[in-house]
Amino acid sequence: MKPLTFHIVDVFAEEKYAGNQLAVFRNARGLSDGEMQRIAREMNFSETTFVLSDEPRDGGYDVRIFTPAAEVPFAGHPTLGTAYVISREIIGEPVEQLTLNLKIGQIPVTFGSKSEPDVLWMKQKAPEFGATADANVIANMLGLGPAQIDTRFPAQEVSTGLWFIVVPLANLDAVRAACVVREKYFALVEEREKAGILVFCPEAYSTRNDLNVRVFVPYYGIEEDPATGSGNGCLASYLVKHRYFGTDQIDIRVEQGYEIQRPSLIRHRARQDSGAIDVNIGGKVVTTAQGQWL
Repeated sequence: MKPLTFHIVDVFAEEKYAGNQLAVFRNARGLSDGEMQRIAREMNFSETTFVLSDEPRDGGYDVRIFTPAAEVPFAGHPTLGTAYVISREIIGEPVEQLTLNLKIGQIPVTFGSKSEPDVLWMKQKAPEFGATADANVIANMLGLGPAQIDTRFPAQEVSTGLWFIVVPLANLDAVRAACVVREKYFALVEEREKAGILVFCPEAYSTRNDLNVRVFVPYYGIEEDPATGSGNGCLASYLVKHRYFGTDQIDIRVEQGYEIQRPSLIRHRARQDSGAIDVNIGGKVVTTAQGQWL
């Protein structure tokens, strides 16, 4: 195998060494699936991406995403982080938008706006909503008491590319206390599309932020993720569907990763119109390192 150039970036990070780390490998078309999987396992970030070629195809760049345990069809922070690397390192000049060809389909990423030039935005697939889950079952799986679940809103399966069970909690104390009881989690997700678990509450560590979130995806080898674009896309869809803030439209700041010392900021813009939900998730990306994989 020839040496591969790779770049490490922090995604949904306001500064270096925050947010969610990502390794992006270039010109990876010659790698087998097994080689990509082994590299992702060695990198041991929640995801590693492989840009198959520096040349676009069908209007986008072919990209594959691996966790240490498996390939996934879509994930949010790898989408934003990979688009950032393609813009800076492959194209080499500012762009307004580019598209990634992922297993789930084409995902466009937009670079900034006049008011926020350093925020990248990705438009996610239209959400699907699945079954609701019994609040007592969810509380038991999270090691919580029933009173710590916010039963004004349902715990519900949502997907904008990956399935998550979105769970509203009563307060920040409940979010801090949440943990995944593994045997109960795996028993639950066997029937629920291999779903991750996203818990949230309307309190936050920073007064500038609107919600606090924690995400657990043990099925894919991610015990807790510091910043999750796909999960937050599901959350944004859920918030407008259930009118969590009393409106059909949101533009909010969501914090994640504080409990594991990787503070992250994820932006949500979503609206519901005649039942259709449009979701955009945004954040900043910071380069931290680059090198060659020998």
